[in-house]
Amino acid sequence: MLLTLSQWLAQDVRGIGVINYITLRTVLAALTALIISFIAGPRVIRWLAAKKIGQAVRQHGPQTHLAKSGTPTMGGVLILISIGVTTLLWGDLGNRYVWVVLLVTLGYGAIGWYDDWKKVVYRDPKGLSGRWKYFWQSVLGLAVAVYLALSSTVPAQMQLIVPFFKTISYPLGAVGFIVLTYLVIVGTSNAVNLTDGLDGLAIMPTVMIAAALAIFAYVAGSSVFSRYLLLPYIPGAGELAVFLGAMAGAGLGFLWFNVYPAEVFMGDVGALALGAALGTVAVIVRQEIVLAIMGGVFVAETLSVAAQVLYFRHSGGKRIFRMAPLHHHYELGGWKETQVVVRFWIITIMLVLAGLSTLKIR
Repeated sequence: MLLTLSQWLAQDVRGIGVINYITLRTVLAALTALIISFIAGPRVIRWLAAKKIGQAVRQHGPQTHLAKSGTPTMGGVLILISIGVTTLLWGDLGNRYVWVVLLVTLGYGAIGWYDDWKKVVYRDPKGLSGRWKYFWQSVLGLAVAVYLALSSTVPAQMQLIVPFFKTISYPLGAVGFIVLTYLVIVGTSNAVNLTDGLDGLAIMPTVMIAAALAIFAYVAGSSVFSRYLLLPYIPGAGELAVFLGAMAGAGLGFLWFNVYPAEVFMGDVGALALGAALGTVAVIVRQEIVLAIMGGVFVAETLSVAAQVLYFRHSGGKRIFRMAPLHHHYELGGWKETQVVVRFWIITIMLVLAGLSTLKIR
């Protein structure tokens, strides 16, 4: 029978029992993904450059972005490789949640890959049409939502948990749970994709949120800590901390190459996949509202696009922002790209700390 690295090591150190700890495997997963990214990164970038898989820059965007034209894109493949290999090494492959999140990540990555491939290889500026992209996102999102609803074994899995309050939660029922799960997964996927417009802007908040969600997953999977902190106990959810550790490590490794001036962009293959992964984990550990708090930058970017489009249509061509998404508004307002990125990182740090505070402030 095929064993993961963690299971094989556990057999050899059974007397110690250390390797079975989720916390240790989470740290090892983060380090493993980081190392894989460092080793594979230059090779992936060279391959993308050799295939002329370069970023196309919009002519009507900020003029400073024209210099980015031709920079290798689809670097999200590096992130997915690092996450996938690391999860298979250190994760418990008998845990259904691990497979759910891993398959969602790879599934949304496949959608993004096809979209990027059409844009840069077949020189189709539209890529995969928005209608078809949304259709396949919806198919995957609904499939996961239905599966999680049908496989739910704990009543708390069908409740909307309100942070900062001890006893406030709302029963969703199967239909409500499916609708909420679908919206969270698809919405987060697209929100991260919209944010991915500046060097390092989307990946660092993703890393921070993944690390914070790993703590929530660990607590949700522990009957002791979940009871003490008044959070729903979700058997098996703790194993997601290992996946999230891999995600954080892979993200940091990618940031090494994506920091300004970027050597590679993640493209839709990375952004759609990472957003869907965060949304799926948040649903499983029942922290959808906390995800919205910690991902406030993603939420603001998405709302800026929606507001700009609606106002433009109903005002006869007027705009609320200089340009949407929101990061372009500040660029055109005089902020340097690095200023926008780092300031959005700082905001995310504060929001993540606010999200983590809900563990105790209840």
